[in-house]
Parts: sequence; C-alpha cells; structure tokens
Amino acid sequence: MLEGGLVVVGQHVAAVGQLAELQQAYPDTPLVHKGKALTPPVVNAHTHLDLSTVPYFRGSYSSFIRHVIDHASERNVKAAERGLRELQALGVGGFGDIVYKPEVLTWLLEHSPLPGVLYLEVINRNPSQADSVAKKVAQQLSDWRQQNSQVGVGISPHTPYNVSAALLKKLVEIARLEGFPLQMHVAESPEETELMTQGSGALQEVPLQYGFPAYQDWPGLTPVRYLAELGVLGPHLTIVHGVQVDEEEVQMLAQSGTRLVSCPRSNAGLKCGRMPWELYLKHRLEPALGTDSRSSSPDLDVRKEALFLWEQVDPRVLVRAATRNGYRVLGLEAPRITRGTPISQVQSW
Repeated sequence: MLEGGLVVVGQHVAAVGQLAELQQAYPDTPLVHKGKALTPPVVNAHTHLDLSTVPYFRGSYSSFIRHVIDHASERNVKAAERGLRELQALGVGGFGDIVYKPEVLTWLLEHSPLPGVLYLEVINRNPSQADSVAKKVAQQLSDWRQQNSQVGVGISPHTPYNVSAALLKKLVEIARLEGFPLQMHVAESPEETELMTQGSGALQEVPLQYGFPAYQDWPGLTPVRYLAELGVLGPHLTIVHGVQVDEEEVQMLAQSGTRLVSCPRSNAGLKCGRMPWELYLKHRLEPALGTDSRSSSPDLDVRKEALFLWEQVDPRVLVRAATRNGYRVLGLEAPRITRGTPISQVQSW
C-alpha cells in the first residue's frame, strides 16, 4: 500500500499526496510519522449518549438488554451531556444519536455544537396504538425541526421485534413523506434471529421478567427479510449492526439503497458475532462506523473501532467508514484535506 502524507506550513496544510512524491518535491522538509492514517474529523454514526453513565457491560445480548432496562432511570440529560463532552473532546465531525426521552432530545438540539442527527427511539408492540403513537411522533418531529439547530432529527424504531408491523409501516410513511431519516437496530444478534424466526430463545424471556407481554405473532422470517416484506428497506433507512445476515439479505440491502453502520467492538463484547464485511463489500455496500453506547463499548472513539479491525479489513475501507461514509449516512457534507486546510482539522490515528 502506498504511503500518503501532508506538508504543513505554519498551521495549515500546504500539500497533500503520496509520501515519496512529497519528499521529492520538498527534500528539506523533516519527516514526522503520525500513525496509521491522517483524516478529516471522523464521524460516530451510531451511539446512545443517554447511556453514558450506565456501567460498561460484557456478556450476552439478552443480558445486556436487561442491564439497560435495570438502568433506565440513568438515561437523562446529565448522561447525554457527559457523552456529548466526550465526542467534543474526540473532535468528531458529526454524530448519529438514538435518544430515548424527548426531553433529552430537546436538550441536545439546544446545546450540541456538533452537527448530526438525533433519532427519537420508538418502542411499542401494540398494533391498536399504532395510529396514536405515529401521530405523536410526527408532531414531535415537526416541532423539533422548527428549532434553529444544526442537528437534524429522525426516527429510530428500536428493532424489528419491538415495534408492531402496523406502527413500523406508519413510521416509514412519515419518514418518506416528511424527509425524516430512519435508523434501526437490525440483525444484531443470533438471539434476535431466533426470536423472529421461531418465537423462542433468551430474548423471549426478557419481557416476562419485567411484567411486559410476551412476544407474539413472530413473523417466521429473519429480520432483514421481514423488513423487506413490509417494504421498509430503502435509502431513507440506515440499519445498525447487520451482523446476522446471509448473502441474499446483503443483496436485498444493497439493491434497495439501505445504508449500514457497523459497531464492531460492541458486537464482540455482546457475543453478537462479526459483521460479514466481505459480503457487504462484494455487493458494494460500504458501512459507516459507530461505537454504540458507553454501556457496550469502552469509549466513543470511532478510530478505535477501525483499529479493532485493522488486520481483518482493508484499512482504506475502514478509513472511509470512519469518515466519508459516516457523513453520508447522516446527510452531511464530507470534508476533505486539501491545500489550506487548518491542521486542527486533521486527525491522526
């Protein structure tokens, strides 16, 4: 692989190119090694800032869901503020955040200095409530969009199994008609696949433990096939994780224009498996990168997500995942390092 470099004069970039060519053009300039990559500010395309004070967890996915439910009271403005400060300290260029409580979303809209998208999380499995929930969500999003904020708003149906089919269709309709982006956890764990295809497994036990209704009327389809049958897939949708998929499902995602965010360290820590990067790249669906939350990852540094896979995936793909692809997923313009770029806008890995 060819090595690249920058020529820096004062506090700005004077030239960009292949290292050998730059050394030839600037023979008297000292060489300073800065790590594995030099990039514009990275993007954390998927996180849950309101989980930033929940203890870091490692274990099965279903046990993690219990862990989050047990700490639900901590999902508040204070936690989101802590997570936002961490993103600022890391110098990210944008972020995609799943927000559980409306008051937290309102606070982030008013206080975030960073661009991105705040997705209101929706969980409701009762089909008789689909109309009322959808109308409330549409009104909330419309009100938030009127605020003068550089952060956009969107919808996050939690998972294919935690939102009724009737509500999911209505949320997709709102997203398409009103231009709100969707971000959804899909095909994250083997437990999710077992629940949706067979109606059994460890996830089926979770609601019963907390006095919620058991999962019923499972579709007998894998998560991606279920979303395809409902007409949910498309460029308005970003799925997060996409670990438990086969090649036909990857084709469905790629051909529909659905976007993808990978959170490799969270997947490893929750025993979800490894996302099949090779299949996605074969079908020209390049992922973005996210960390997921502080409760399932040790920090919110997307560069460490890339470095976690550095020996397994083409580093050029990982650099694009942490930068260009992240900006695209969030609908932001991707910056480039060119002559005149302030050196403060260049990140080293």
